Amino acid sequence: MSINPFSTTDTDRAALWEMLVARDIEAFITQSWSIVEGDFISESFMAIDGRNADNPDGWVLSFPDIESYKAEWLRQAATFMATSEKDIAESILYRVITLYDIEIRGDLALAHKKFVWDFKRVEGNNVPANFQTIYHCRRVNGSWKIFGFTGYLPLFSGPSEEGQSRSAIRVPENASQHKTSGPYSPVLIIEPGKLVVISGQAAIDMEGNFIGETIEEQAAYTLDNCRKQLAVAGCGMDKVFKVTVYLKDIADWGRFNKVYVKYFEDAIMPARTAIQAGLLGTLLVEVECWAVL
Repeated sequence: MSINPFSTTDTDRAALWEMLVARDIEAFITQSWSIVEGDFISESFMAIDGRNADNPDGWVLSFPDIESYKAEWLRQAATFMATSEKDIAESILYRVITLYDIEIRGDLALAHKKFVWDFKRVEGNNVPANFQTIYHCRRVNGSWKIFGFTGYLPLFSGPSEEGQSRSAIRVPENASQHKTSGPYSPVLIIEPGKLVVISGQAAIDMEGNFIGETIEEQAAYTLDNCRKQLAVAGCGMDKVFKVTVYLKDIADWGRFNKVYVKYFEDAIMPARTAIQAGLLGTLLVEVECWAVL
C-alpha cells in the first residue's frame, strides 16, 4: 500500500486522496461497490467520457447516472481481476495511479487522478493506457463526495514510447557506465519544464524527533519525507532526475541502496551522487532531490 502524500500536510487533500486512491483501489480489487458507494452524491451524479476524442466536441455523456457508472466500474474490476491475483493487483494499481494535483475552492474540489501504465503486467503484455480523470468533488457535512467526473482524458505527462518512462526524463542512446555501478543512471536528458527542488531530508518527524536506529529504518523514513515534500509541489518520485545522498558512514551504501531502489521501481533511475558527511546527532543519512514537471 502506498503512503498518503498529504497525511501530515493537508487534511482536505489527504481525505480526497484516501477516497479517490486508497478506498477506490480496495473496492476495485475486491469488486465491492459497497466500499465506495457512500463516496458519491448519487442524485446529481453524471460523468463525461473523453477517451475517443481529440477535442471536447467529441466528448460524450457516457454515465448519465450512478447506476450506469456502477455497472461499468464493476465490469472493469471483474476484467482486471480475472488476470491478476489480489496482492499483485493492489501493487500494480498503487504503482500506476498518482493523485497530487488537487484544487480546492471552499467546499468544491477538482482532483486530477492519473494512470500511467508504463510497464509490463503480470502476463507479460504491455498495457497501452495512459490517461487522467478529473473528479468533481463537494464537501457534504464535513466529508468529501464525488458528484461527477470528466474521464479518460489524455495524460500529457505520460510515457511517449513503449519501454520509455516519462517524456521529461530519458536516458540517451549508448549511455553506459562501469560494471560496479549502483542503481542510478550515468547521464539523463531533461526536457524543459518546471523544476521542483527540495532541501535535504532526513529521518526527522514533524516534532523534530529523530526516527529509526538502523540505516534501513532511517533510509525509509527519509525517502518518505522526500516523497511528501515533492507531493506538496504536485510531483512524485518518478519525476526525480537528480539525487544527492549524504551518509555518515559510506560503508552503509549497500544497505541504503536496498531501500532506495524500492522508491524508484518501474521508473528511470535518477542520476546520483553519494558523499560521506558529518551529520547531526544520530542521523545516518540525508537526501536531497531535484525533479521536473
